[in-house]
Amino acid sequence: MPITGSLMMDKAKLIELVDQLRLGIPQEVKAAEEVLSQKEQLMNIAMADARRAKAKAEDEFSKQLTDSEQQRRAEEILQDAQDRASRILQMAEAEAESRRTEADAYALRTLRSLEREINGISGSVRKGIDMLAGSTLASAAMANNNGNSDVL
Repeated sequence: MPITGSLMMDKAKLIELVDQLRLGIPQEVKAAEEVLSQKEQLMNIAMADARRAKAKAEDEFSKQLTDSEQQRRAEEILQDAQDRASRILQMAEAEAESRRTEADAYALRTLRSLEREINGISGSVRKGIDMLAGSTLASAAMANNNGNSDVL
């Protein structure tokens, strides 16, 4: 037989091997599925055990805390709350001061504007008074002059 990349086999033997594979593969697949199913069950059991162990450890830890540790934790929490309240109060006071300053500045601008308007009106009133006073004096002087000429 020449040496080539081809292989010669007995056809009957090859068919027999293929049939064995056909029969063996479904059994292997079933076995693999069973192993996977068992693995999933074991994982579920392990997870449940882990959760229980964790809960138990947390309970034991909580029980082991002494009153002084709990008091220390409570004091820390209280101090944090007081610090936050103080910061909030400072921020509120700063905001209130800022708003007061803005309100004062607005009131000052408004009052200055009002003062300018009043001064303008006052000037107009003064001119009107002066004008009327001048007319009244002139009329009175003319009346006096007219009355004096009658006397003469």
